[in-house]
Amino acid sequence: MDFNGVIELVGKVLDVAGVAAIVVGALFAAVNALTRAVRHRHPVYTQFRRLLGRAILLGLELLVAADIIRTVAVTPTLESVAVLGAIVLIRTFLSFSLELEITGRWPWQKAPATDGAGPAEGASQADAASLADPAAPADP
Repeated sequence: MDFNGVIELVGKVLDVAGVAAIVVGALFAAVNALTRAVRHRHPVYTQFRRLLGRAILLGLELLVAADIIRTVAVTPTLESVAVLGAIVLIRTFLSFSLELEITGRWPWQKAPATDGAGPAEGASQADAASLADPAAPADP
């Protein structure tokens, strides 16, 4: 197998990994939400959205990596680089939007610092529970 074949294979593997991350993450989020609903552990919807958003973010990162590898290593034409730029721009916008939805902060913003009295203002309930009792199960 020549260099282009190997790079194309790596790109396809990363594409499959990206799609698999989204699908497995969506299934995990759905099963988690169903389990939480049956056990009456709330919030169900916000936890489902958080898990699904994280799966989509991971999948997008892998898909962008695959596009970059294939475009730069296999077909570095001006047209393919322009298309890659547009794809990366759109996926970056989606990633930033999802990050804002999940954490309530832009990716470049740090979590608020604590004064030692308790969890940060932007911390989740799971973070607060784990700080209060590390052995306690996370229940955001």
